[in-house]
Amino acid sequence: MSGLTQSIDGDIAYTSDAPGREGQERGRESFRMDLHRDGSRVITAHSEIDDPPPVVRDVSLRLDAANRPAECFVRIAVGGSFRGAGFFTFHDDGAEARALTALEGRFSQRMQSSEHPPGFGNHALVNDGYLLSLYDLSAGPGLQRIPGLLMSSPDHRGATGPMLFRVDVGIRFHGRDTVTVPAGNFDALHFSYESVAGLPVEHPAYDLWCTSDGHYVLLRGVVGGYMQTRYELARLRHRLDPAP
Repeated sequence: MSGLTQSIDGDIAYTSDAPGREGQERGRESFRMDLHRDGSRVITAHSEIDDPPPVVRDVSLRLDAANRPAECFVRIAVGGSFRGAGFFTFHDDGAEARALTALEGRFSQRMQSSEHPPGFGNHALVNDGYLLSLYDLSAGPGLQRIPGLLMSSPDHRGATGPMLFRVDVGIRFHGRDTVTVPAGNFDALHFSYESVAGLPVEHPAYDLWCTSDGHYVLLRGVVGGYMQTRYELARLRHRLDPAP
């Protein structure tokens, strides 16, 4: 009998919205979500950004049965060379990291907090979508603040570290929508990330549409400002375990 109740895998296409580059491919991501019988969820992703300096990222994040980050592995390469790898663990009183980076060498890091960190941003697009599950939909459309969110890098492309970095993020729920992307037609939830306090450089406007089935799979992401980029779900597959 499998230890999984469900697996979801797919691909996300990265394209440009910049004038003269509209629709041009600028990267890609393959991902998988595994739902385990103990209620935990594992989200893994391989991401590639082609724009120079190119970034390659591999991540694996486990969320516990209460939807809180438990541990995560992040490895990045920048410009075709190893930049860093780190293993993060999360607890009721904070988080720890053990990492090896080309710039900082080998180090350990700990961040104290009064409660379990609510989420972890590892810069995978599938994870950007799933972090929207932190919004309490019972409150309806509006803006909710998520204090003490941890990240693996404050860089907008996640091209530094990896190491622990704390931000306070605003998530705005705009309402329900329908979205057509290369993977098909979907009932969607429309969100945006706003007012991310703590970043050294303000992040451009970032709108996201994700599935409304409770898995928050990213369907579309649109980033304005200097980034001028778009992310769309290109393929999606669900697999159910029929075993009791």
